[in-house]
Amino acid sequence: MGLADFTHKTCRAGSHVLRAAWLLLLIAISPVLASVCHAEDASRIATGYKMAGDATKMRIVMSFDREPDLKWFLLRGPNRLVVDLQNTKFAIDAKDLKARGLVKGVRLGDLGDGVSRLILTGKGPFAVDKLDILKDDTGAGYRIAIDISAASEREFDEALANQALTTGSTVSTEKGGRVGTGPVSNPGHRFTIVIDPGHGGVDGGAEGLNGTIEKNVTLAFATELRDKLAAVGNYDVFMTRDTDEFLRLDDRVRIARQHEADLLISIHADTISVKGIRGATVYTVSDKASDPEAQALADRENLSDQFAGMVIKNDSKEVTDILIDLIRRETHSFSMSFAHTLVGQLSTSVGLINNPQRSAGFKVLKAPDVPSVLVELGYLSNAKDEAQLLDADWRGKAAQSITNAVALFASARTGTATGG
Repeated sequence: MGLADFTHKTCRAGSHVLRAAWLLLLIAISPVLASVCHAEDASRIATGYKMAGDATKMRIVMSFDREPDLKWFLLRGPNRLVVDLQNTKFAIDAKDLKARGLVKGVRLGDLGDGVSRLILTGKGPFAVDKLDILKDDTGAGYRIAIDISAASEREFDEALANQALTTGSTVSTEKGGRVGTGPVSNPGHRFTIVIDPGHGGVDGGAEGLNGTIEKNVTLAFATELRDKLAAVGNYDVFMTRDTDEFLRLDDRVRIARQHEADLLISIHADTISVKGIRGATVYTVSDKASDPEAQALADRENLSDQFAGMVIKNDSKEVTDILIDLIRRETHSFSMSFAHTLVGQLSTSVGLINNPQRSAGFKVLKAPDVPSVLVELGYLSNAKDEAQLLDADWRGKAAQSITNAVALFASARTGTATGG
């Protein structure tokens, strides 16, 4: 055999050996390749779901074993936030999906084609303040954090109009320009007042010496005040309730925010253990009560949410921080200004207690962007006050004084004369 034949046979043999080696290598690594491909195709697992907050502001957190791939958008009729998750399976306890606060309903479903869907239905219109994808501190997984807050129909419509620019966002979607405490700037927006008749339904409130029930007094007075304000013709006027129904305190705040209220007036007629004290009082919100009596009153009013078996608790420090954050300096300044004007007007027509402008931590006054006051018309524990509260002439004078105060406040806010 010549050198050429030897070389040819050797090369052929080497080629066979090389092909065999590659085949063995492919066989050896095929399980690894299959594992990698499977990992890429494997579904993400949504492992947990939590909600915290109230009817004005909520945080929704969903946990995942791997980084989620999502798109989100808004729908109306009813107001909904839809989150579509690619290649995701849900392993979430159904009891964690129970609606609460601003969220009226939670639904999970499989759309097919590798897409799963989360639908959050709001208790009226809302704004998506932020939607973030975050890595867990432990590095073991991911979570999406969604912050929503009560908003007006106008704001929800604006978000729908801008949806083409925001749909599919998977990073922070900070919302801006929704302070709402400065002069009215919405085209067509009229100065808006929300009147809040205290208590209602299973929560009757205080009871007078002669059996008068607070919830009835507040509704009757609020209705008269609404009619007087509406008769001015320059305002939009709403009530948190116009029937005998129970409303949680945060729902009262939500209604004011969703109407983009420029002023919230909460009407009450409490009792007090100190004999002889009578007269009207105007309260604003503060972290520290102006006096022990104001603190005691705030404590009683803040317990209203327990009357329907619903005790509101702060679930975490995050929620506590949210609630504290609701007390805005500018809004508080406007509230104080209106309270001062209101005391001046009431002093000319109805009796006031000593130091009639007071403050305490009333939950119903904690809207972040709605100037708010709580008016104690009088004390049902005092026979003379109780009689006045039932007197149509007295109610008419008191309602007219509040209407006059609103006219002065609205004029200062809008820079226009509003009548009175």
